[in-house]
Amino acid sequence: MNRQKIEQRVKQCATELVIDKGYVSPIDLFLQIGWFTDDKVNQWRFRKIPHLECAATSNLSKLNFALKTLRKVAIDQNWKESTTVYYSWGKGAKRKLIFSKSRNPYLEKLYATHYVLRQK
Repeated sequence: MNRQKIEQRVKQCATELVIDKGYVSPIDLFLQIGWFTDDKVNQWRFRKIPHLECAATSNLSKLNFALKTLRKVAIDQNWKESTTVYYSWGKGAKRKLIFSKSRNPYLEKLYATHYVLRQK
């Protein structure tokens, strides 16, 4: 899938998700595109894999481009940003989940940001 197709797919899927749920998250978007599976996302949530990018069926370059495209679509559509912290509970301790292999703060924030349809 080239960049133009990724842009089209991100815009289409993000719009469908926002209409259906009232918001779109990167995880939901990547599940809909087919780059993640529910099983792999659950393994990440229960810390069976070290970071979410391990669960991807696509390469990191495409994921990063899609994250940036999602943010651009959200800005263009005037959707509200809402950062969500993802935690996993294990053995009585809650720990923040890691999204990216690099642990880059900018990418971590992009993965954790949901975009919400503004009420008119």
